[in-house]
Amino acid sequence: MTTPDIRVEKGHAEPEEVAAITAILLARAATQPTAPPTHRPRPRAAWRRLEREPGFRAPHSWR
Repeated sequence: MTTPDIRVEKGHAEPEEVAAITAILLARAATQPTAPPTHRPRPRAAWRRLEREPGFRAPHSWR
């Protein structure tokens, strides 16, 4: 007997359920990836969000 490629970790799956999941996974693996997006990524904001700043700065530091 061979070791199955898919294993149920918790609960009990009927053979039909395992076959359905296998078919879905094989169909997803067979699809070709789409072309990368042609738009440019959004630039990062130049301003800083105050809630993300540390609460304390040394007295000799400035911004």
